[in-house]
Amino acid sequence: MDIKKYLKDKRELVDTFLTPYFDSLASPSVLKSAMSYSILAGGKRVRPILALASYEACGGTAEDIVPFASALELIHTYSLIHDDLPAMDNDDLRRGKPTSHKVFGEGMAVLAGDALLTEAFYLLSLQSLARVSVGRPALIRLIRDVAMAAGAYGMVGGQAEDILCENKTANGEDLAFIHAHKTGALITASVRMGGILANAGRKEFRALTRYGENIGLAFQIIDDILDVSGNTSELGKSTGSDERKKKLTFPAVYGIGPAARKAEGLVHEGIGALEDFSEKADPLKQIALYILRRRN
Repeated sequence: MDIKKYLKDKRELVDTFLTPYFDSLASPSVLKSAMSYSILAGGKRVRPILALASYEACGGTAEDIVPFASALELIHTYSLIHDDLPAMDNDDLRRGKPTSHKVFGEGMAVLAGDALLTEAFYLLSLQSLARVSVGRPALIRLIRDVAMAAGAYGMVGGQAEDILCENKTANGEDLAFIHAHKTGALITASVRMGGILANAGRKEFRALTRYGENIGLAFQIIDDILDVSGNTSELGKSTGSDERKKKLTFPAVYGIGPAARKAEGLVHEGIGALEDFSEKADPLKQIALYILRRRN
């Protein structure tokens, strides 16, 4: 299959939903502008695309769940806005553009991130926007799963540990916790979303979870490698920040070569978890390989 075309088509599907949604958003004009600036600045849309591909792997039609999948991009974008703040990573560039706080000020950037996070859960609750009927138990399960992945038990918990481990002696256990939570949790929840919405069986759901956990960790390892070996024009963000802040990363602890081999092993484990799925899971397998080979 042509994975580049698949990713492009699914990215356009998400963007076609997000653009009018934010155009019609009723909120103070500056806040709306700050939210729209970051959410519509581009990006790979990896998390919503994983949800769409997972839903397809379980026999669904991607177009039916675009609003649910798009909510994941709101959560991801909020985290980027807050990550870039002076109190966090203090970055000036994101997705090839000045970061939110550079354009709107720190206070409005904080509020834009807060608003995107809460809007995501409002969007998850809007059954009327989806083309598929989702029962209340499945919807509650979905919202709970995403909340766990986004908050103190997942992404935010990983980010907190990431800060606490700056300038700390290399520790593989801390590193594994940070990556599994900071990045892996929301990526895993994205894959699980498709399974929940498609009412996947227990065996299928476990396989999707294993796939998500493996590629989530691989994604962060590749991100760490690109921070060392990538360039700003390709990445759309500053490089070398991990080293400057003495972050705990796989390249810092193990070296670039072993980190790359670890990512490759994780990707192939993730693909192996899908062995019992039909060819409808081919996009998920190809996305895993894309993550391994990506340059931005």
